[in-house]
Amino acid sequence: MSVNGSTSRRNFLSLAASGAMAASTSASSLLSVRADTTPASRQISKLPAFRATADTVIVLWMAGGMAHTETFDPKRYVPFEPGMKADDVLCTFPSIKTAVDGIEITEGFEKVAGILDRGTLIRSHVLADLGVILHSRHQYHWHTGYEPPQNVTAPHLGAWVSHALGPRNPAIPAFIDIGQGYEGNGESEELKAFQTGGCLGAEFNPFRVPDPRQAINIVRPPTGMSVERFRRRYDTYRKLVADGGGPKNQTDAQREALLRSIEQAHRLMDSSAAKAFDLSLEPKESFDIYNTCKFGLGCLLARRLTEEGARYIEVTTEYGPFLQWDTHENGHTRLAKLKSEIDAPIAQLVIDLEQRGLLDRTLIVLASEFSRDCLLEGKPEKPVGNQVDQPAILKEQKHYGMHRHFTGASSVLTFGGGIKRGFLYGKTAPERPCTTIENPINVTDLHATMLHALGIPPDYHVNVEQRPFYVTQDGKGRARMELFA
Repeated sequence: MSVNGSTSRRNFLSLAASGAMAASTSASSLLSVRADTTPASRQISKLPAFRATADTVIVLWMAGGMAHTETFDPKRYVPFEPGMKADDVLCTFPSIKTAVDGIEITEGFEKVAGILDRGTLIRSHVLADLGVILHSRHQYHWHTGYEPPQNVTAPHLGAWVSHALGPRNPAIPAFIDIGQGYEGNGESEELKAFQTGGCLGAEFNPFRVPDPRQAINIVRPPTGMSVERFRRRYDTYRKLVADGGGPKNQTDAQREALLRSIEQAHRLMDSSAAKAFDLSLEPKESFDIYNTCKFGLGCLLARRLTEEGARYIEVTTEYGPFLQWDTHENGHTRLAKLKSEIDAPIAQLVIDLEQRGLLDRTLIVLASEFSRDCLLEGKPEKPVGNQVDQPAILKEQKHYGMHRHFTGASSVLTFGGGIKRGFLYGKTAPERPCTTIENPINVTDLHATMLHALGIPPDYHVNVEQRPFYVTQDGKGRARMELFA
């Protein structure tokens, strides 16, 4: 994301106005940003008295659909041979041993394998049947806990956490999204639909860092503007909003939320915590381990923000149609590259937090919107005549891998935050279609488990139009206590 010129100034402003904590350099530009939702009232009952096991959540989002059999749930390895049947392909990577006896994962995750004794591997995450298996629908469902469409704008899970607990450090945004860009993305509006505070209000929108390599520029006045000049503009705009001169048709609640966002932006920029966004301050030896790709540096930024007291952080490999884990072709080759990019950063994040005494109170969750199976999309040989069941034949290397969307099972990797160490949960079938056969856990219960770690009950809610809207669907999520130590 550019941070120079008028475009960067508009971006800077929109972050602040949406509750994302950056600040304004032009009051007139910020006036064009409007809160689309009226903040709902807070939940009626207080949080329960059960003990939280985590203070912070870091979600590592494998955007696009991570094939479980190619990553953390290896099946029988079948090497590529021209002319082989797609139906015969279960796994295109050999399995490797891990730090936990009896648990193997796939080749390419050697670093993660070495730290698996610090976490729990869930192999039985089952995604919902939403009629059509589409990225936008399943990402919306996973991040909000609700199946689209809804007559209430469902908040992102991070917004719920921010609403229930508030920031750990007043200077650091409670909810931070790292790595997802929107410009040039063919599904940008679909992504924005669930990355909001929803019915909780724009105050709980995420602080967005599209590119961690440029994170420090988000918490600085734009190039060429002095701190004093920035403060004068900040003071002018704050007074304008306070006096009712903000966006048209703005309610008192929306105005108050916007004022809190502006205050929050100024607080961050004036605090020493802003240094957490400056990756150039990281020692070279540590920086180089994370510097595999944008996602890798996102993991580094997540660690630095956790140290400063962030509450909920999502680091994404960045969704884009047919990019990253959206492997509709060249599945094996692309996964080999993806593994090489994320293996070391994920492992180092766990190690760093452990060494700093933070892992026990930080819950790390690695997940994806669904898995994949080796049913070719765009078959190399189409059925002839009435032979509709003719098997797909793999003639070239690009056909080798997992390509078709699959919701029958998915892997979730968790560390810290009170979760068991060196534990395996759930099981999938050893032969196709490799669906879940033991301890299925859906999105609702996975969210309830994450929330339980933070001390938030599954029936935490706000009132929207005099009706309760819950943090888990209908308030019925069930935390899987067997996952906790």
